[in-house]
Amino acid sequence: MAGGGNFMHRVISYVVNELVVNSLANSPAFQRFAVRTSRKIEDAAIKGSQMKEGVTELFKDLSKDMESFKKR
Repeated sequence: MAGGGNFMHRVISYVVNELVVNSLANSPAFQRFAVRTSRKIEDAAIKGSQMKEGVTELFKDLSKDMESFKKR
């Protein structure tokens, strides 16, 4: 009998999942939310990459300064 309950649980879970996915996919509000969230994540990734490049350049300059200081 336990196997039948597991099967029913999977069927109900599948149906509920399909209903939720379809309702969200067809929701203009959710689509706007998804687009805004995606843009914010892309912007954050770009800013993070720029920050990384800046820090890398800073450390390169610092390393050069330290080398020239050691030569004195």
